[in-house]
Amino acid sequence: MASFILWRLLATLLLLFIVSLLVFWACEILPGDVAQVALGQYATPENVRALRLEMGLNEPPLQRYLGWLAGAVQGDWGRSLVTKSPVSALLSERVANTALLAGITTLVAVPLAIVLGVVMAMWNGRALDRGASVVILALSATPEFLLATLLVLLFAVNLGWLPAVAYLSTGSGFGQTARALLLPTASLVVIVTAQIARMTRAILGNILTQPYIEMAILKGVPGRRVVARHALRNAVGPIANVVALNTAYLVSGIVVVETIFAYPGLARLMIDSVQSRDLPVVQACAMIFCATYVLLILLADVMARLFDPRSLPQRPMDAI
Repeated sequence: MASFILWRLLATLLLLFIVSLLVFWACEILPGDVAQVALGQYATPENVRALRLEMGLNEPPLQRYLGWLAGAVQGDWGRSLVTKSPVSALLSERVANTALLAGITTLVAVPLAIVLGVVMAMWNGRALDRGASVVILALSATPEFLLATLLVLLFAVNLGWLPAVAYLSTGSGFGQTARALLLPTASLVVIVTAQIARMTRAILGNILTQPYIEMAILKGVPGRRVVARHALRNAVGPIANVVALNTAYLVSGIVVVETIFAYPGLARLMIDSVQSRDLPVVQACAMIFCATYVLLILLADVMARLFDPRSLPQRPMDAI
């Protein structure tokens, strides 16, 4: 197990290095002169040359990449071209807001999805299972932007119950923060819950058809005990993997939701920085999102290996 984790960590570090190359290269090939864009179209050639010299744009790309990578490893992402302030200062508050949104979504969606998936698996083939499966499949196929727009039209525009813009200020109280977070959180919770519940129901449905489950049922073990003590025990690994993968999916979902609700998070900062060609901020945001996704994939692999039924001690069926 230790060797597996070590190799996965090394592979993750290599992947992050490749991602850093791609992020830096993608920003390099963007059309236009960064210094010219930062100063505006009326800037003099002397000012443009001075800014290029200050930003180190006259240095070879490899040297600039190594300097940027060394600073990123130490948490120094450079300075914003727009505000002239350290990028790390811009990231601190935005990362906290995005982590708050993702954390609340995970805490609500994961337990709800697992319970729903278990109930559907226990009622396999009945009306509850069929109806819930249709609804969950429809929600899983619904894009985040469509669901978020419908929620805004219903609860903000038509009913006027909730704000359409998720604005958070420094002195916001609990009630104001909860109202601001309700619609963006609901948009993410619905999609993530549907995906995890659908996969949980499929995993448990497959396990419940295994011979050792049929043997337990033939021995007179109650259905709930079979699910709780045997089916769920062997489904922990696959379900944990599904949860980790869908938590990683929040990386892309948050970008869409934060943009629609103008939520002051990391994704919104990246979108604004792309529009203003603030490349140091764009590079930092892209690396944080990519690193989060890669680390969550690593967590999914480790949890799947850790809870592999073949690595867990098996109980004799007579002890049921």
